[in-house]
Amino acid sequence: MTSEPTGIAAPPKEAPAQLRRQVGLFDATMIVMGGIVGAGIFINPYVVARQVHTPVLILAVWGAGGMVAMMGAFTYAELAARIQDVGGQYAYLREAFHPIAGFLYGWVLLLVIQTGGMAAVTVTFARYLLELTNWPVSERVVAVVTIVLLTVVNCFGVRAGSRVQSVLMVLKIGAIAALVLAGMFLIRSPFPLLHPVLSRPPSIDLVTAIGAAMVPVLFAFGGWQTANFIATEIKAPRCNLSRALVMGVAGVIVLYIGVNFVCVRALGAEGLAASTVPASSVMRLAMGNTGARLIAMGIAISTLGFLSQSILTAPRVYFAMANDGLFFKAVARVNTKTHVPTLAIVMQSALTLVIALSGSYEKILNYVVSMDFIFFGLTGASLFVFRRREARFAPAPSPESDGYRVPAHPYTTGLFVVICWLVVINTVYKYPANTLLGMGILALGVPVYVFWARRTLGKE
Repeated sequence: MTSEPTGIAAPPKEAPAQLRRQVGLFDATMIVMGGIVGAGIFINPYVVARQVHTPVLILAVWGAGGMVAMMGAFTYAELAARIQDVGGQYAYLREAFHPIAGFLYGWVLLLVIQTGGMAAVTVTFARYLLELTNWPVSERVVAVVTIVLLTVVNCFGVRAGSRVQSVLMVLKIGAIAALVLAGMFLIRSPFPLLHPVLSRPPSIDLVTAIGAAMVPVLFAFGGWQTANFIATEIKAPRCNLSRALVMGVAGVIVLYIGVNFVCVRALGAEGLAASTVPASSVMRLAMGNTGARLIAMGIAISTLGFLSQSILTAPRVYFAMANDGLFFKAVARVNTKTHVPTLAIVMQSALTLVIALSGSYEKILNYVVSMDFIFFGLTGASLFVFRRREARFAPAPSPESDGYRVPAHPYTTGLFVVICWLVVINTVYKYPANTLLGMGILALGVPVYVFWARRTLGKE
């Protein structure tokens, strides 16, 4: 950042004066979990069961997805201990490679990853709410009111936003716990879980089926990285953010394995593959129509919690871009009373509503996975860059990394990076047209970056 024309030096980039540390360990952990748990876990189990056809393989795939998520959490935990800049992943890419790497991440986050996902979840929430209440209003009205209300809450301050998010996450955990307990104790004729182990002999076909099943699982486990966006607003982030990442992902693994366990126990592998609403099917078996309505309410709460978390965290990336002179200057302004980047929050919510009301979110979701995992892989690779710099200039561990070190690095970090890029390759292979659209949006960010960079240099 350059100094202002008056000659007054700008505040240090690593700790902007306007942003306050108000989020504790519990709220940070709930934010991590809230970024992962949406509606997918209530629906996606059937997608996995259609690829791998035995309870053992279904649970193994979800367990493997959890381990990949944990490797990602380990990586991001060390990055959080090293760099506490606002924007999290944006800052890691900027510092490890080049400002354009961070900018391109923020660019696709705004236009594809975050707003597209939020638009889809908003519509899902509206549908479940109307199904439960039978209110005589349209999905569009519910979508607008929902986003506006959550935006207003988060504009009141990070403490208000994080408290609402924590309450919604606790309700989510309650809904998932109710599903698991009902599936454990109220199912009268459970299916066997341990046999058969394989539905076909070991072969390349089986390996490719497992690989295909991993894609929706990894997508369902994604989102742990969003807590890093608000690093400058977390108390003692070097330790609290790292702990929140690991504890939050561990908690989600337990919840997800529990859900899939009761799904295969109650429905069997074939029944799970045949049900596009497996959570509702389990609850209907356990508690009749009352159970189905209860889980529908749980899904509505879960989607609302995801939206709340997204509105709380992602705008900090756009704030960081603007603070670096790579976006509209007004987006970097912080409300003097609430100490949040109000315009960044409103901008993301407005774009989300545009996408939701236009119905284009389904097309965007087709290439969210490839965009997300490109930058997951790059961010994992950034840790190798930081470790190499550390070894070059400080043979002993540097103070910046004292808070956390990735277990079994470089093997765990390297495996995480490889898996991320294998997901990208698989997505390109299976959905080439959709992936090319995503790559086109990514490429459009290059001239936009050049414009902002030259504009910023021209002011120096």
